[in-house]
Amino acid sequence: MHHGGIYEEEIAGKAYDTALLRRFARYVAPYRLSITVVVLILPLVAACRLAQPWIIKLAIDSHIITGTLAGLEKIALGFLGILLAESLLSFLEVYLLQSVGQRVMSDMRSELYRHVMHLPVSWFDRVPTGSAVTRLTSDIEVLGEMFASGIITIIGDILLLIGIISVMLWMNLKLSLVTFSVLPVLLYVAYTFRRRMRKSFREVRARLGGLNAFLNECISGISIIQIFNRERDEERRFSLLNASYRDANMPVIFWDASLYALVEALSSIAVALIIWYGGGEIMKGAVTFGVLVAFIQYIEKFFAPIRDLSAKYSVMQGAMASLERIFALLDTEKSEGKRSSEEPGVDAPGETSLTPHPAPFTPLIEFRDVSFSYQIGNDILSGFNLAVQRGERIAIVGESGGGKTTITRLLTRLYEIERGSILLQGTDIRDLDLAEVRRRVGVVLQDPCLFAGSIEFNISLGDEQARKRVRQAAAAVGANRFIDRQPRGYEEEVRERGSNFSVGEKQLISFARAVAFDPEILVLDEATASIDSSSEQMIQEGIKGMMHGRTSLVIAHRLSTIQDADRIVTIQHGIKAEEGTHEELLRAGGIYSRLYQLQFGKM
Repeated sequence: MHHGGIYEEEIAGKAYDTALLRRFARYVAPYRLSITVVVLILPLVAACRLAQPWIIKLAIDSHIITGTLAGLEKIALGFLGILLAESLLSFLEVYLLQSVGQRVMSDMRSELYRHVMHLPVSWFDRVPTGSAVTRLTSDIEVLGEMFASGIITIIGDILLLIGIISVMLWMNLKLSLVTFSVLPVLLYVAYTFRRRMRKSFREVRARLGGLNAFLNECISGISIIQIFNRERDEERRFSLLNASYRDANMPVIFWDASLYALVEALSSIAVALIIWYGGGEIMKGAVTFGVLVAFIQYIEKFFAPIRDLSAKYSVMQGAMASLERIFALLDTEKSEGKRSSEEPGVDAPGETSLTPHPAPFTPLIEFRDVSFSYQIGNDILSGFNLAVQRGERIAIVGESGGGKTTITRLLTRLYEIERGSILLQGTDIRDLDLAEVRRRVGVVLQDPCLFAGSIEFNISLGDEQARKRVRQAAAAVGANRFIDRQPRGYEEEVRERGSNFSVGEKQLISFARAVAFDPEILVLDEATASIDSSSEQMIQEGIKGMMHGRTSLVIAHRLSTIQDADRIVTIQHGIKAEEGTHEELLRAGGIYSRLYQLQFGKM
């Protein structure tokens, strides 16, 4: 079985935790009125069920045994009325519970989605996508099952059991003690079941998350799998994960079936004991036949919710495991807005974060001794320094893995700085609101990301201000040339991942998106790498228009695209190795000069 690697999730802690239910109660609180109505209905339903054997006892002892038929029709009508009342009350109970369950699921799903949208990118580096999707979908759905047949209905079952025990003790103490002689065995069985099921349910949820993660990865990379003929290998890996999920369910099935069978056996034993002992009592005249029949019916009603306990316990344990996973995700710290006022360098209360009057010649962007690592002990940047004046166009080049993209990630606070600081107009970006930083910095990535919707939506992303600049932005980067050729123009639908557009067209849309949001600082991270040579000349003019009046950081492998930059910075092993204009760096004969020779074969 496949029980490890990136698809494995931690299985630890308590499976049933009252703290989880207390925390969950916050989501139920807005619907307390409906829950109150259900709680008031529960004793009425229990009373209807308790009355049925008692009415049958009256019919047998007072009419059938004695042969007195007068009044029997009233008892029959009363019995029918109680059955109808029970049906109506049960309908209201189920309807209210399930409607509340759907609302609570919707609320939790929305909160979970909002939380995931604000998690740091480092969290997505660690957690498979399928696992996150599982928490937003199937884990939430389990809570709906808990409402339908779990936590509230268990209260109703407890009320019914207490009522049955009370009525049986009142009717006949000796028969009751005979009936309850099987209870110690029943309690032991239930306790053992609870212990055995605890780990099994959590294994099932973890294995399902791993299976979903693997499926998401395979579907996303299907073209690579097919190109390299890895279908059979991936099928084998899926079979291992699928078998792991199947095997995790086997203990659940075993203990579920075992509890049901044992409870059924104990119920039959209790009935047999009543018939044996009660029959003797009838012969002695100590018990009436109606009492014996009522006891047998009460036993059936007593063991019915216990027989259902296996299913309800399954639902409750599954819900506890799901709540644990959901709250663990909600407890994951979101990307920070500002540093707290207690941290060094943060403005005192009442002061603005932005420096109101920056000193003359203060750089718009300044990296001061910035160091960062994705893994402890393996620095990607080490003591990096760079000052960028307003309106400058800075190009950053260097070997792959040297830290170029990391610079853009730190500037936009997708990752937080470990040591040093990054300043915007003299203010540490950690002292600025996160939304403020990202409004001021626009990024175009190497791999364009498009969403299902229209071209206009993909440029504006639904932002009202950006929507007003959609056509102007598209014209600035040359995207209007192919958009205008579409049958529906800017309303043309974009299929999943933009499959109905070429790579170059998708990149032009992402260019237009950056312009539409009108950022103060523009970052192009290998933004032309996906553009073919025939498209490159067309979009270079668009890039110049896009950069006009903006401070720009351009990360590029194609040195032909950055030769007119104001400054070129070369990074090697996370350290700034060179800095200067294209001509200056060529004359220096260093790293940039060697890169240029490799690409063009000349000086």
